[in-house]
Amino acid sequence: MPQPPLARIVDQLKREPSRTGSIVITVFGDAIVPRGGSVWLGTLLEFFEALDIDSGVVRTAMSRLATDGWLERNKVGRNSFYRLAKKGRQTFAAATRHIYDPPPSDWTGRFELLLIGNGEDRDASREALKNAGFGSPLPGVWVAPSGVAVPEEAAGAIRLEVSAEDDSGRRLLSESWPLQRTADAYQKFMKTFEPLRGWIGRGEPLTEADAFAARILLIHHYRRVVLRDPLLPTSLLPRDWPGGAARELCGEIYRGLLRQSEQWLDRHATNENGPLPKPAAELARRFDGM
Repeated sequence: MPQPPLARIVDQLKREPSRTGSIVITVFGDAIVPRGGSVWLGTLLEFFEALDIDSGVVRTAMSRLATDGWLERNKVGRNSFYRLAKKGRQTFAAATRHIYDPPPSDWTGRFELLLIGNGEDRDASREALKNAGFGSPLPGVWVAPSGVAVPEEAAGAIRLEVSAEDDSGRRLLSESWPLQRTADAYQKFMKTFEPLRGWIGRGEPLTEADAFAARILLIHHYRRVVLRDPLLPTSLLPRDWPGGAARELCGEIYRGLLRQSEQWLDRHATNENGPLPKPAAELARRFDGM
């Protein structure tokens, strides 16, 4: 059984609507991509068993993700191996910078404004723009600090640059993002994971399996909040904005779990060629600069 306070986090997960597919994407982006990108289905089933999520639910989620273009499957005999498809790789590559890198500090005082016409482009680009950190004050209008990468799905948009230094610009920002909702989500994240920081800080024991489960749930929860955060310059944020404290908490816990969680992958995770390769060097640089 998971060790406290991980048990409380797992219990909370069970009370939410099923997010198995989202957790699968977190596993790939956080843990499998740095180790070559491919993993055996049995490895994933073993991980989800630790979260008390039925194998049938996991198989259904994997099938749906493959159908929707997020995953690719490779059959070797009776075994199935999965990796992120192009759509999944592009989405998590953009998310990786948002999650693990420090917020940009060289803001120019200007914003990128995208205008997207009616039709298929608007629907196809909406989720990609949200995940890239864009906000939307009006249908078809998207805004982000200048320098944020425009996702491929919105490449056809009309692009303008605007200043946020006058009252009209600040009003545009306030209507583009649900900042209070994001602040509340950060506070909930910290309340959920603060006991885990205390547990690690006291040197309480965690098994390798629990460390890996805690790491994935940490990034799963943090990702859901930070990808809705435009990472605005401090001068444009409300007072007592909790984003920095949440990132510090997440980074401290992540680094505290990394060694043991990687040992679980060393012992349990396989791909078509056997044990997963050692992680890329970028893994050790995550949450640097804190």
